[in-house]
Amino acid sequence: MRELLAKRVETVCSSRNPPRFHLMRTAEGTVFRCRADLPGELVQRLTELCQREPVDRALERLPAHHDRYLALLADHASVEEVSAGPAYMSLQDVAPRRMPQPIDETNAGLLRARFEDWLPDVPLAQPFMALIEDGEAVSICASVRISPAVHCAGVETHPDHRRKGHALDVVAAWAQAVRSGGAVPFYSTSWDNIASQGVARRLGFRLAGVDFNVT
Repeated sequence: MRELLAKRVETVCSSRNPPRFHLMRTAEGTVFRCRADLPGELVQRLTELCQREPVDRALERLPAHHDRYLALLADHASVEEVSAGPAYMSLQDVAPRRMPQPIDETNAGLLRARFEDWLPDVPLAQPFMALIEDGEAVSICASVRISPAVHCAGVETHPDHRRKGHALDVVAAWAQAVRSGGAVPFYSTSWDNIASQGVARRLGFRLAGVDFNVT
């Protein structure tokens, strides 16, 4: 399990705008990565703190050394963004109530009305699922971070179509497609996004760890 979680962290750090520091706390210990442009002395000090994160402590919202991580990184450069939240892993398929449609370059025009900013990502963010109403996508889920072993979900539902269960359907269909390709689906969110956490619970996703990112 720890090896799989490490691969999941690698997908975070290979994203287009990776955090300077990423820490994932799990019941088995911590997995962390530092961006390549951090100086060696800073990486060493962050590493020492990560190694002292309590393993037997409940997965609280913030790591034990939260303030110290921020102080060290702020000494190097201004902290632009801090995010934290639960990371879930899909262990079994759940059939969607309404079957979304796979999106590729041949039908990407279905995104144009509400998700035009996703169009450049379609060839790369596969599998890509969309729930279609009246010939247009209203909710989508795609692989926004990818490795051979792990895919991480990116989910968006248009504001006019929320609170209808659409996210459940697109995430369920996406997870099935990821698993059929031999990878493990992961789904991350923030602590303040209660609705997103509800999607993970209703689909039976297992809490794998807690993320902490600093950019």
